[in-house]
Amino acid sequence: MNQDLWDRCIARLEADLPEKEISTWIRPLRVVMSEDQMTLLAPNRIVMDRVKSDFLGRIQRTMSSLAAYDVVVNIAVGGVNNAEPVRNASTGGGNAAAVDDSMPYGRGKLDPRYTLSSFIEGKSNSQARAAGLQVASAPGGIYNPLLIYGESGLGKTHLMHGIGNAILADKANARIVYVGAEQWFNQMVSAIRYGRQVEFKNFYRTVDALLIDDIHFLAGKEHSQEEFFHTFNALIDGRKQIVLTCDRYPRELDALDDRLKSRFTWGLSVPIEPPEFETRIAILLAKADVLGVRLPEDVAVLVAQRIRSNVRELEGALHRLNASARLTGAPITTEFARVTLKDMLASYDRAVTLENIKRTVAAYYNIRLTDLNSVRRTRTLARPRQVAMALSKELTRHSYPEIGSAFGKDHTTVLHAVRKIAELCQEDDRLKEDYENLLRQLTN
Repeated sequence: MNQDLWDRCIARLEADLPEKEISTWIRPLRVVMSEDQMTLLAPNRIVMDRVKSDFLGRIQRTMSSLAAYDVVVNIAVGGVNNAEPVRNASTGGGNAAAVDDSMPYGRGKLDPRYTLSSFIEGKSNSQARAAGLQVASAPGGIYNPLLIYGESGLGKTHLMHGIGNAILADKANARIVYVGAEQWFNQMVSAIRYGRQVEFKNFYRTVDALLIDDIHFLAGKEHSQEEFFHTFNALIDGRKQIVLTCDRYPRELDALDDRLKSRFTWGLSVPIEPPEFETRIAILLAKADVLGVRLPEDVAVLVAQRIRSNVRELEGALHRLNASARLTGAPITTEFARVTLKDMLASYDRAVTLENIKRTVAAYYNIRLTDLNSVRRTRTLARPRQVAMALSKELTRHSYPEIGSAFGKDHTTVLHAVRKIAELCQEDDRLKEDYENLLRQLTN
C-alpha cells in the first residue's frame, strides 16, 4: 500500500462526509502502511477517539474496497516516528497493536446490563431513579451535576451506568466517560509522570458526560481536587453532564475542598437508602429472572426478611443458592435456602438481637436502657420504646409476645407500637429519618 491509496481514500470520503468533518478529523491523520495493514496516527487522543468511534469502520471499508483485499486499520496517537498505539482499533482481524497502559484514559466501560429500566424502584431509591431519568433525557440541564450518595451496595453504580447507557441510546456518538475516582487519580499521576497533562486535561474537559464513581476517594488529595475543580468548571460551563457517586453527603467529607463541596451541590444531590422489605423481594425475583434461576416467591421472602443491609448481599445469597442448586440438582425451596444460607443467615441473626436493639435505641435517644422497660408513658420515653419494638419486629424473628416480654409489656402493646411507628414514618419526616438511621446502625 502507498500514500496514493490513502489520498484516494480521503477523496472517496469527501463524497460522503461534510468538509468540516474531513478537515477537522480526517486530514490531520498521518498514515504508516505495510502490506495489508494501515496505522492512522492522530495528533492527540481527542482526534483518535472521535475517528475511532465515528469513522474507523468507514475508513476500513473504503481502504479494503480500493485495495481489493481486506485491509486491517489501526489507530494510534503520535507522529510517524514515535507512534503511541493505545489499543488495537481495527474493526477486522489482524494483530493487536501494542497497548500503552501508562495513560489508559476512560478505560472504565459502561455495563450494558445496567439500565434505568432494570433498576428496581422502591421508596428507598425512587428519588434517585427519577433524577437519573431526568438527566438521561436532558443531559447538561438543571440537574447538573447529579450526585447520588449512600452506602456501598445500594445501587449507585447501577444508576450511573443506567444514565450513561440511556444517553448513548438517544445519541449514539455521544462521548460518555465512566471512571472510578481512584482510576482518575492514577491517570492524573501518570499524566504528570509522562508529561501529558495537556492531553489529560483535553480528554476529560471535552467529553459530553463524565460519570465518576466514589468521588470521596479524592478527599485529602489536594492536587487532584484542584485538577478536578477546573475539569468540573470546564464541563459545567460547556453544559456537559456530570454524574457523581459518593458514600455520604459531600458536606460530611472533612478533607474535601470547600469549593468542591459547594459545586457538588449546585445541581441535585439525592440519597439512596437500604431497600425496604418489598423492594428486597422484587430485587431478588428480578435478578433471578435475569440469571434464569427459578426462585419461588416464598424463598425470596425468606431471604429478604433475613438479609436487609444492601443489594450486593442479596445478590450474593442468590448466587450461592443458584450454584448450590446446580451442583446438587436440587430445587430451590425454603428448606434448601435455610440449609444453603445457614452461615450467612446466622451471622445476621447474631448481629441483631433484642438487647442490641435496645442498647442502640437508648444510646441514639440519649436515655437509659432501663427506661425502655419502665412503665412511664412520657413522650420522651414512649416514642423511643415504640421505635425499639418496631425495630425488634422488623429485624428479628421473635414473636409479638417474645418482644413484649423483653420490654416488660404484653403482645398487644408491641402490635400497637409497630402499627404506630409505620403510620408516623409516613407523616413525620424526622421520625422516619431516626428510624432509618437506626436501621442502618443495626444492619451494617
